[in-house]
Order: sequence, then structure tokens, then C-alpha cells
Amino acid sequence: MGETFQEERFTGVVKFRPPLYKQRYHFVKDLVGKYKPKKVADLGCADCTLLWMLKFCSCIEVLAGVDICASVMKEKMHRLSPLPGDYLQPAERSLTVTLHHGSVAQKDPCMLGFDLVTCIELIEHLEESELKKFPEVVFGFMAPTIVVISNPNSEFNPLLPGVTLFRHPDHKFEWNRAQFQSWALEAAGRYGYSVEFTGVGHPPAGMENVGFCTQIGVFVRKQTVNTQTSESAQSEKPTEAVYKTVFKAVYPSLTDEKYLQNAVVGEVVFTAQIITRSLLDSSMSEHEENNDDPTERKSKFQPSVNYFSEDLGKLVVEKSMKPFVNGSVVYIPLKTIFSFPKVKRLCGTFEQLRKLIAGKVPLSRDGSAVLLSTEHENE
Repeated sequence: MGETFQEERFTGVVKFRPPLYKQRYHFVKDLVGKYKPKKVADLGCADCTLLWMLKFCSCIEVLAGVDICASVMKEKMHRLSPLPGDYLQPAERSLTVTLHHGSVAQKDPCMLGFDLVTCIELIEHLEESELKKFPEVVFGFMAPTIVVISNPNSEFNPLLPGVTLFRHPDHKFEWNRAQFQSWALEAAGRYGYSVEFTGVGHPPAGMENVGFCTQIGVFVRKQTVNTQTSESAQSEKPTEAVYKTVFKAVYPSLTDEKYLQNAVVGEVVFTAQIITRSLLDSSMSEHEENNDDPTERKSKFQPSVNYFSEDLGKLVVEKSMKPFVNGSVVYIPLKTIFSFPKVKRLCGTFEQLRKLIAGKVPLSRDGSAVLLSTEHENE
């Protein structure tokens, strides 16, 4: 909520390295690394910095942000758009990022189904009426598996030069540890969550009694209330959306057949070129060698590229899988190419490989081999 720069001014003598806002975001990122949520929502996402950090987490497939101030989101939301490199090398996972303009005190069906919901330095910005609705919206309606809520610890404020009442002019309140924990425990008990307390921003030596500068509650939904909570959420599901979507980005991924086909074709051609080069280099070496001892002649498929030699040596076991040269054309069995780990991982099945490269890669008449010309290789 625009607190980053104010915080730097207020902390003065008390220096946080990394800065406190980064410590909060890294706390969330570490939590994502631990629990591997697929769908994450950030309430009060402000300038989208946390969402930008989380888009690089490979486990996440859906990211959503909500904020009451659309202009703040719009100023930085371009950072959440795919980059040219995302199209050149699509990820294996899908990723959709959406930003919504609205109040966290309102229920919207687009916020259902999330695994992790983060509320970083949010609740202290809420009016009293909004704060009363907040637990029902987040814990009762959204009912994610995990909720992370951070809040300024007012006991730390005397250590921050320039702070007379609150750390930020938009704060409606700031709680001490007992107040925050009382509120959190009451909400957790009412909606079937357990909660653990921690924080970031260690106090100076000798002042440990004031606690963390930012206090954090990590709420985990109890498995025994899954059915009840889910039914409650569905029964109160709004029929109409109340949020306005201000941004949506769908990242290219290999879950889209168009991008998968491009990736498979590229990998098949690359693999075929490597095999061809190894075959031609081997033939050239054999031609140049003194072949007095025929038993020491190299195989026509002895790879010369070191980082492929082990794979190639294992793959070409049967004659039916050996590539060969016929005039200026190299025949590379499709089964050989499919045996390469990356090709196999991308396609899954041999039939899927055939389907994806049909009409995209030159094949023999019976479709059993990839054809490459040696003319360019010889040059």
C-alpha cells in the first residue's frame, strides 16, 4: 500500500538489510517453496512487486492480485506481461496472471479456489467496517489452504525515528503483538484454521523484548473442516462479479499444442542435426585413418560430440535404429530421435511425436525416418 518508501525514511538508525519490504516478500517466496501452491492471490497487491517475484516460481500456475487503488496497479502491471523470451522458450507449466480492482471486504467468485492467499501490510489500511468483514471474506468465503497476514508491530515503533503515532499516514491502526495474536486466534478458531506467529525485521541487540518489526501470522486450514468450509463458501457464492479486471496475461506454455509443436519440431531437427554431424565426422575420421587393423576401425556411428556420445552410444543398439547415408541424404530413424530424453519428455508417446512433426519435418515415405541433406553439413 505504498509503504516502502515511507519505511526507509522512518527506520533511520535501525537499518534492515535487505530492506524490510523485501524481507516480507522473501518470507512469502520461501513459503511458496515449502508448500508448492498452484494458485496464489495477493490481496492489497499495490504495485505488484510480490506478484512479479512469484511469477518466477515454477509451481505457480495462477496468480491474482486485488487492490482498491487501480492507478497504483496500472502503473507497474506491465512487469507482469510475458517477455519475448517467454515466447521463444515457453515453459512447461501454464501461467495466468490477473489483476482485479476492488475491496478485500467484498466477495467475488473469481477469488475462489486459491491455495495460498497473502495479505502483506494490508489489514492496518482497512476501515473498521471493512476489518469486520475481512475474516469472513478470506477465511470463510475464499477458504484457501494457507493465509499469510503481516502487520506492523507497534511495540517496535519507539525504535523508528520520526514515528509518533503510526508508520504510515493511511494506517487506521497498528497493533502490538498481543492484539494481533488475539485477533488472529479468534479468526482462526472461528473458521477452522491453525495459526503460527513469526515475523521479519529483527530488533537491535539488547532490544529483543520488542519483537519483530513486522509480525506475521501463517494460517493453515485444518483438514477436518475442508468439507464444511467448502460447502459454506459455495452456499454464499455471489452470483455476480463485483471486481473489475484491469489486467490479464496468459503466458505461452507447452500445455498449448501450438507451442508444444514448435518446441518438438525444433528439438527433433536439432537432435537430427547432432546425429548427422556425428555420423559425418565419424565417417571422415575413418577415411583418414590408417586401417591396417580392421578390428580397431571405428563404428560408423561413433559420436564425436562429447556431451552426446554417451546418449548416442546407448541408443544405437539395434541395426533398425542406426542412421545411414544414402547419397546426399541422411536417414535418421524416428525411434532413435524419440529415444532422446528431452524429445521423449516433450512428446510422451511415439504416436504423439509422429502427430506433432507431421508436415513440419521431412520424413521418409513410410514416415519411419527423418531426412536431412548432407550438402550443408559438408560445406
